[in-house]
Amino acid sequence: MKVFVNGEPRDVPEGTSVAEVVASVTAAVTGVAAALNDEVVRRSSWETTALAHADRIEVLTAVQGG
Repeated sequence: MKVFVNGEPRDVPEGTSVAEVVASVTAAVTGVAAALNDEVVRRSSWETTALAHADRIEVLTAVQGG
């Protein structure tokens, strides 16, 4: 199925979770947030939140600097 990850189309298998998409985007374990269709997904729900066709997921990573 096709989803949009950070605005880019991507083909993923049915049942792909938010956690799997986050892991494919960044190796960071802290400072990461995910939003699915403009709604923040709590980290505790990443593993159990499955994506559907045409979902939009944004993965954000905090960076330090000035």
